[in-house]
Amino acid sequence: MAGKSKIMIMGASHRKFHRHRQCEGRPCYIHSHKGVHTLRSFQIYHDQLGDLYDHESLVKAIRQVDVVISTVGFAQLGDQVKFIAAIKEVGSIKKFYPSEYGYDVDRAQPVEPVKTYSAIKAQIRRATEAEGIPHTYIISNCFNGYFLQTMSQPGATVPPRDKLVILGDGNAKVVFNDEHDITNYTIKTVDDSRTVNKCVYINPPSNIYSFNELVSLWEKKIGKTLEKVYLSEDQVLKNIEESPFPKQPDVVNLSFDLCKGRTTNFEIKPSFGVEASQLYPSFKYTTVDEYLDRFV
Repeated sequence: MAGKSKIMIMGASHRKFHRHRQCEGRPCYIHSHKGVHTLRSFQIYHDQLGDLYDHESLVKAIRQVDVVISTVGFAQLGDQVKFIAAIKEVGSIKKFYPSEYGYDVDRAQPVEPVKTYSAIKAQIRRATEAEGIPHTYIISNCFNGYFLQTMSQPGATVPPRDKLVILGDGNAKVVFNDEHDITNYTIKTVDDSRTVNKCVYINPPSNIYSFNELVSLWEKKIGKTLEKVYLSEDQVLKNIEESPFPKQPDVVNLSFDLCKGRTTNFEIKPSFGVEASQLYPSFKYTTVDEYLDRFV
């Protein structure tokens, strides 16, 4: 393990990180707001105490690692300023990963309630940069488990076989990624100098689909043409505005993505970003085609 950075995962809300193979042999500490969790079956994991709301204990915990990856949920996004303060005091952290795992908050124009969460994420980015902390922003786009598994149909648990609703005209391009792949790409960037102070976009070419293309692929797999109901963009936005609070941010995210294509409607420029599948071409990611085979 010589030369590999020690990682602390703060929040531990994404359990895919909790695997030896996905930390690629690095010492990996798992910390959540309820304490430290470790999988005893893997010696690679070590207990490390640290309280998000106790600055001194947080500094003590972070001082023993090289890289801090935040996976806190929506409710704690703003609390990441405490990580930033502790990292700044420690002074030796090689890289900080704020909790992002969605679209690029600096280049999208979301609607509420996602707009509020996006603003907080952007504030954390600016605070990180202002303190001169080396960082990487992971842009994972749409999680397969949230969206592809149900073809984004409200109340569904598997892709539909009779009828489905298509948001907008169905032509906007969206990026879908398997959660395990998101984790693997993230860990691969830890000691990669090409990703320092960059956005890493997980946009594998075989995972970029319009909703119409996605439905067509699914129809071919099940050998059946589905009844399709199209909701206009105006109607989608009206439904979001009228839905009871709290709205599910992930659902709003995808609704807007499917209408606007905000995960693919800009060019990734070397000045601010790199694309994961180009950085690591030998990594075999799960394609949308392969993922849908699970439900045929």
